[in-house]
Amino acid sequence: MRDFIETINSRVVVYDGGMGATLEQFDLSSEDYGGLPGKCHEALVLHRPDVIKGVHESMLEAGADVVETDTFQGSRLKLDEWGLGDHTVEINTRAAQIGREAAGEERFVAGSIGPTGMLPASDDPTLGNISFGKLVEVFTEQARGLIEGGADLIIIETAQDILEVKAAVLGAREAFKETGRTLPIQTSVSLLPQGGKMLLGTDIQAVLTTLSALDVQVIGLNCSTGPGDMRDAIRFLGEHSSVPVHCIPNAGLPIQGPGGETIFPEQPDPLASMLQEFVERYGVTIVGGCCGTTPDHIRAIAERVKGREAPPRPKDAWAAHLSSMMTATPLEQEPRPAMVGERVNSQGSRKAKELLLADDYDGLVQVAEDQVEGGAHLLDVCVALTERQDEADQMREVVKRISLTQPAPIQIDSTEPEVIKTALEQIPGRAIVNSINLEAGRAKADTVIPLARAHGAALIALTIDEEGMAKTADRKVEVAKRIREIACDEHGLDPEVLIFDVLTFTLTTGDEEWRPSAIETIEGIRRVKAELPGVKTSLGVSNVSFGVSPPARAVLNSVFLHHAVDAGL
Repeated sequence: MRDFIETINSRVVVYDGGMGATLEQFDLSSEDYGGLPGKCHEALVLHRPDVIKGVHESMLEAGADVVETDTFQGSRLKLDEWGLGDHTVEINTRAAQIGREAAGEERFVAGSIGPTGMLPASDDPTLGNISFGKLVEVFTEQARGLIEGGADLIIIETAQDILEVKAAVLGAREAFKETGRTLPIQTSVSLLPQGGKMLLGTDIQAVLTTLSALDVQVIGLNCSTGPGDMRDAIRFLGEHSSVPVHCIPNAGLPIQGPGGETIFPEQPDPLASMLQEFVERYGVTIVGGCCGTTPDHIRAIAERVKGREAPPRPKDAWAAHLSSMMTATPLEQEPRPAMVGERVNSQGSRKAKELLLADDYDGLVQVAEDQVEGGAHLLDVCVALTERQDEADQMREVVKRISLTQPAPIQIDSTEPEVIKTALEQIPGRAIVNSINLEAGRAKADTVIPLARAHGAALIALTIDEEGMAKTADRKVEVAKRIREIACDEHGLDPEVLIFDVLTFTLTTGDEEWRPSAIETIEGIRRVKAELPGVKTSLGVSNVSFGVSPPARAVLNSVFLHHAVDAGL
């Protein structure tokens, strides 16, 4: 019985080559495409399945272990452009069936999901004008057809916008629920040849952070360039990805032929030699070809790498990171601690409140930028206002604009699950959700934790339960252990991204009860770190000195911060 995960964990696997380049060998007419003007390759699934099967068979004969379905443009959004949207499930199902007929029971069929042409993270009035929820629906429909047709895995490929990849992953998982069949997910992004970033500026560190947080099974690169331009990114993935890495390049950068045709110039042997090097030097597990690669390219690749033992992967080498759309940020800074900018916060900043009331989003972006320039590693965003009832809409607008302009990851600060969901669906990277507690029992936590988990977000938890705020170190640890059990043991959240705020209380109340509170907080940090391995801690440090004169406040904050960091903050 074939098992894709078992196979890639044991040996190097070879994918097929480019569908388009191989189809050029066939003398296809407009009738073969169902009378459509132009070449919609997905239409061949319905009108010339023999041709598609022949392409698959030529790749398998050349040595491919995996064939990709002829569904790269198989989403409803793309098929609508050809008038085929109502055939979406049929085309994807039939494509997977054709792949299965060719591959038999020993080799694999990867259900191909390409980009929709939309860029949901962008501010383009046309390309960015689609909701995350709509994209999830589109990808769910396509994935359902691929699953029902017998695909062994889903490959989300040639991605230009990391937010669209997130939607595709969630869509595939929704299809798993609908069909009762769970498949491995392989995610593949395309980097521009100049600069090595995705189209909207996402670097490879952010790619790895965002995708590994989504618990996909394979991460890598395809299309856009030949293997040479992928080298630095592939080296990085090989060193840091805890899941298998793939490299599926074009046959070089395209050039224009004498007749105006597009030519991919890289010959089989040079391409295969470089992929062999990537396997040997960087631990790449899956190799194959994209645009311009033919069965000859696949044969040359297979001769060099097929059957080699799969390289070992580093264990969780990149777990404790967050990401913006642009880049990644370690949760554990050196020196500690990570600093959270809290000025884009309607509850703590009069300026932010005024800007929100005036719909001055450019002003809010400037506040965020000032904090990043001042040393903030993360940006807390809170837009709740008693004067307005559109918190979710404002949150969407603010986090979108910050994501497009600022390199710092976002901390979503809201008590409303629907607002948190809205933010998570708009943030391209790996965010922090701030926060959960057990003050009213666990109902809200049981809603928010799965949201964070589904989007790969980190989560702040306050040590508050039904008895109120935990004041002593013993109580802080007691509540933290209960939350960890719910979040990690029950919901599967990685402890590395569970962050406990053990609460800071003001020392100047005059109440004897609060006199030892700072010491209890410091001890709470120390014990949470010791008794709950892997978790992180956070603190609103300046709360300790509320009401103290400014000169004394600076001293008290510094002393408190020093001891908190020493305890493990």
